[in-house]
Amino acid sequence: MRHVRDVIRLKSAGMPIREIARRVGTAPSTVRLTIRRFEAAGLTWPLLDDITDTELEARLFASAGAGPGTRRGHRRQTEPDWSAVHRELRRKHVTLSIVWEEYIAGEPEGYRYSRFCELYRAWEGRLSPTMRQAHPAGERMFVDYAGQTVDLIDPGTGEVRAAQIFVAAMGASNYTYAEATLTQRSVDFIQSHTRTVEYWGGVSAVVVPDQLRTGVTDPCRYEPTIQRTYADWARHYGTAIVPARPAKPRDKAKVEVAVQVAERWILARLRHETFFTLAALNAPIAELLTDLNDRPMKGYGGASRRALYERFDRPALQPLARDRYVHADWRHARVNIDYHVEVDRHYYSVPHALIHAAVEVCLTATTVDVLLRGARVWLHVRSYHAGRHTTIPEHMPKAHRAHLEWSPSRLIGWGATIGRHTEALVQALLESRPHPEQGYRSCLGILRLAKQHGPERLDAACARALAAGARSYRHVDSILKHGLDRLPLDGEPAPPSPRPVHANVRGPAYYEPLPAEGDRHAD
Repeated sequence: MRHVRDVIRLKSAGMPIREIARRVGTAPSTVRLTIRRFEAAGLTWPLLDDITDTELEARLFASAGAGPGTRRGHRRQTEPDWSAVHRELRRKHVTLSIVWEEYIAGEPEGYRYSRFCELYRAWEGRLSPTMRQAHPAGERMFVDYAGQTVDLIDPGTGEVRAAQIFVAAMGASNYTYAEATLTQRSVDFIQSHTRTVEYWGGVSAVVVPDQLRTGVTDPCRYEPTIQRTYADWARHYGTAIVPARPAKPRDKAKVEVAVQVAERWILARLRHETFFTLAALNAPIAELLTDLNDRPMKGYGGASRRALYERFDRPALQPLARDRYVHADWRHARVNIDYHVEVDRHYYSVPHALIHAAVEVCLTATTVDVLLRGARVWLHVRSYHAGRHTTIPEHMPKAHRAHLEWSPSRLIGWGATIGRHTEALVQALLESRPHPEQGYRSCLGILRLAKQHGPERLDAACARALAAGARSYRHVDSILKHGLDRLPLDGEPAPPSPRPVHANVRGPAYYEPLPAEGDRHAD
């Protein structure tokens, strides 16, 4: 559905079908079919904010079908003047589609569009492979990293880190931007792009990077897969990512030259200096970059990069987005049985009905956005406490929510209604846990033993558990099951045993008293 939205957005901007197919990375026939389905569904661009990917998919493919095709006969065609076609294509905004329409208007039985393109590409392939490329104003921004790095020295430890040099260049004017970053990872790569378009004050129609892992997750000559965050950045600024072919540096020759110029004009002049922070390195880079862009170029009539940029590229650039792009990493996750998803060892809740569902997580520096099929499930404030839980009460089942209503004071109060020993044991049990909630279940189990054994026996069992240092439900339950609550504690007198009543027990009246001492000697 993201591709569908991109196709409709580009079509509404007046872009030709072939160009849309090239930018989105799909076949022109697929683009045409998508547009027809969009129009047949009665939709208009821009879409309403409440139309989710699921709803859009249902409306587009509710009655998918294909009409019958036609096949044309073959005959010998008049060969077009390919050199004239090639010259026309160097004009601004002129495409093969426009040239073919002009050709077919004068030659109705001429080549169909696909064959026309195929023959032109074959003719073009016979030209010199070093022929210069035409770069329309404001169309392409080329980006790359320099092979040379600059050492940053930690003043505290003496550790040396290699700072990476990011370079970007505009196709028509060679206007250059360069800066140092700590790494080539996604966050630095995307932020360098953001600072580049802000430095230029506009956005080109296309961005051409190398197929590095930071920007392309699945390198391919024909259908490279753009990294999710990189694609989001492009959508935010209304541009398209078209990576250069692997091992084809001429696809991005502009930035290859810009890298070489930056290494000679900027880095070579900093070779004798020592840098301790990234800011200290970027300050002289910015100064030398200004001099580089203001320097007259040979072969351009003495014009500088900045002058050409202001004349050609700047007027043709798209305006910047209203808000600056916020870097976001995308993760795939599955909702656990406890209705939480794990992100960097922290657990965030979602509605319990989504247990076992596969979701996407959009992760920024301050938020965690959980999405299901493109629709937001919940937006959490990001926490950096590993092993902790962020739980929303509304996400919990009713039974779990009822458990939350318990508190230490409520449990201790319940214990006091049974007896002082029960109250003391409940309080001691809660205090023995790192967090009181970890003892709630044990306390509830102890207190509910009063229904089975009675309050007196439970209070006596709690007294014995306190004396033994026991702090668990299992100990109290065992005392009651084995009748240990009836035995005296150490240091207490044994309670008198009740005399059994039986017919064979004679009692004290049955026996005669012993004679006195004098009477015994008289006998």
